[in-house]
Amino acid sequence: MPRDFGSRDELVAAYAEAFPAAAAIGDAVSPHRGDPAEAARRLAAVKPGPYARTRNRIGGEVTKLSMYLRHGVLELAEVRDAVLAKSPGGADKLVSELGWRDYFQRVLAHEGERVHESLRSWKTGLDEEDYAPEMPPDVLAAETGTDFVDAWVAELHDTGWLHNQQRMKLAAYVVHFRRVHWHAGAEWMHAHLVDGDLGSNHLSWQWVASTFSSKPYLFNAGGLAAVSNGVFDGTTTRGGGRKRNPFDRSTEELAAELFA
Repeated sequence: MPRDFGSRDELVAAYAEAFPAAAAIGDAVSPHRGDPAEAARRLAAVKPGPYARTRNRIGGEVTKLSMYLRHGVLELAEVRDAVLAKSPGGADKLVSELGWRDYFQRVLAHEGERVHESLRSWKTGLDEEDYAPEMPPDVLAAETGTDFVDAWVAELHDTGWLHNQQRMKLAAYVVHFRRVHWHAGAEWMHAHLVDGDLGSNHLSWQWVASTFSSKPYLFNAGGLAAVSNGVFDGTTTRGGGRKRNPFDRSTEELAAELFA
């Protein structure tokens, strides 16, 4: 493959021609830059303290280093050493998250292709065959009428990146609220992510589903509002402008409704 291009448009065109199957998934080009200089700049800009305090809110002080780790531009140990040097007493949370990434890589190395299968039994009271094998067309088109789903699906397709809370809640919506098999959702999201890591992505979807955890992951309207700074709460618009909010209940009430 050539490495020198006159413009970014030439690069995009060349890779679209070389990898037509990938280009067919979507024609959006991520705004994220993949060069080592940008990786070094982002690493230098990491703020371990604010990361620990705000990482669970969309728009919080996250590192956005995942794409550089995924493609080998940065190494986990390199990031660990850099943040510990910057903040020896305040980098615990960030280092622990790096540890989770390492853990998923080790599970992937151990399980191999089995990450495409449910590693444990479902804890939802339902069986594999109770979940649809394909993604719903309205989700893929970002036309469900539900505020956060349509906005975040469009964001994923346009940019190739989502905050971890967005990924978890989209996965929970797809698996639990739409009763789609986790693998269909994992494959869809993985295909669009610029940091698409098979271990982190597929095992996280299994964690949400409960096939790689002790219980299914759920959220409600309050959780949506908290992570999105009040922008989204799960409001769904139906025909005629009517609105409803199926998430405006406790997670215990939702679990009683969703799980057998």
